Amino acid sequence: MVLNEIFSNDIWVCLSGDIRSYSEGSSYQCKCSWFIICEGLSPLFAVKIQTPAVNLFITTELTRGYFLEHNEAKYTERRERVYTCLRIPKELEKLMTFGFFLCLDAFLYVFTLLPLRVILALLRLLTLPCCGLSGSRLLQPAQVCDVLKGFIMVLCYSMMSYVDYSMMYHLIRGQSVIKLYIIYNMLEVADRLFSSFGQDILDALYWTATEPKEKKRAHIGVIPHFLMAVLYVFLHAILIMVQATTLNVAFNSHNKSLLTIMMSNNFVEIKGSVFKKFEKNNLFQMSNSDIKERFTNYILLLIVCLRNMEQFSWNPDHLWVLFPDVIMVIASEVAVDVVKHAFITKFNDISADVYGEYRASLAFDLVSSRQKNAYTDYSDSVSRRMGFIPLPLALLLIRVVTSSVKIQGSLSFMCVLLFYLGMITLKVLNSIILLGTSCVFVKEANMEEKLFNPPPSVVSSRRRCTFLSCFGRSAMHSCNQHKTINKSSAPTFPKSDSDTFLTTPDEEDDGKIINANTGLEGDRTPKKDLLEIDRFTICGNRID
Repeated sequence: MVLNEIFSNDIWVCLSGDIRSYSEGSSYQCKCSWFIICEGLSPLFAVKIQTPAVNLFITTELTRGYFLEHNEAKYTERRERVYTCLRIPKELEKLMTFGFFLCLDAFLYVFTLLPLRVILALLRLLTLPCCGLSGSRLLQPAQVCDVLKGFIMVLCYSMMSYVDYSMMYHLIRGQSVIKLYIIYNMLEVADRLFSSFGQDILDALYWTATEPKEKKRAHIGVIPHFLMAVLYVFLHAILIMVQATTLNVAFNSHNKSLLTIMMSNNFVEIKGSVFKKFEKNNLFQMSNSDIKERFTNYILLLIVCLRNMEQFSWNPDHLWVLFPDVIMVIASEVAVDVVKHAFITKFNDISADVYGEYRASLAFDLVSSRQKNAYTDYSDSVSRRMGFIPLPLALLLIRVVTSSVKIQGSLSFMCVLLFYLGMITLKVLNSIILLGTSCVFVKEANMEEKLFNPPPSVVSSRRRCTFLSCFGRSAMHSCNQHKTINKSSAPTFPKSDSDTFLTTPDEEDDGKIINANTGLEGDRTPKKDLLEIDRFTICGNRID
């Protein structure tokens, strides 16, 4: 029986995809074979008329080809992404290493040069009546800040002496594992919040104590600011002590379950960061935060080792027991940072060369702090840039060392003196190497011209002082009138650029933006330079 006599109004389909409808009694032959499909049925019910078509189909599937060069740009971009991910660990660790030594330099400054600078400032203050007033100030602004830091450290250390570390350890050890995990997460968040607000408290104290007397008083006084700074440093040191104690409990637990849970918390950080949109400035903030976090973890591990070695009478064999856990914590931290940065740069199309720009920005801070027109100390610059405040951490380390190491006899004092001289030597060598390396990074980034340009506020204040010194009080009166006119002509509720943008756009974005308040399209405000971004600006509000 012939098939085309059975079905009427059939649809004939060939392998080439050609579909035609024919009337009753018709047939259709293609180059491939004969196929017939009933109307309303699935192509799976096709009736094979000639078997060689299957062989031809299989042969076509096995031998057909395609040309990748037809979409060359797409595949080149994918290859560059792979190369970028492979370069991330190297470039990131370069930045992390450089940032680590920057934090180490600021940390060693508290133990080595700060006490000497405080002593010199106090000697100047004591011998000034004998030598006479050579200038309008009793102490220079930098000396005032050093004396304030010294007094803060002394008062906070005396308050920390009343805190019992052993009682805190046993109190934390008696808690359950889940409760300790929650406590540790809360301590991490509290540490970031304290760091964000603490540097503002210290900066407010330094400016209040060194503000020129000609200006109208617009503050509550030096003593209230000093008390707030003392309270902040003490509370932050207590918080870091609880954090170190929790980590010590995790190290000493028998089944290491708490340590495993705390390490897994680092991998949760990947989920919270990788799938968010990041600009270059936001990535800079997160890189600085990672540098600070890694350095703080190293100090916490050092405190844990000191406390454990004290409990085992400084037996060196116990150090090898702690060594695998310490390496495991450090390795997990490094692995999480590498994976996090690799996928952030991949998803946001950021080149690996951006870490060289970040390194140059940090180097610029170091070099500019050595200039004659420097407006801040380098340790304070690191605090603003990275959120690393060395005073609470140094205070805790001093408290742990003094309670763990007993100094008795003249030989012990000689050892302490030699150790202090060694720390000074390490600080000086580290500063020299960092300064030379920073000069190379600044030169490679073509940022030498910015070193000789003082900040706009400094230039305006200098011009104002020169103008007032030349023309006297009349000029001051006219200047105040001009300032009043400018204030009255200004809008009632001024808004900064940071109110409009939560992130700083990249260079390749369009020149128009949508205003967040009006919804209208307008011109873009000038892009912020990396040197203008500190750790806790609106642009870098991402803390995770």
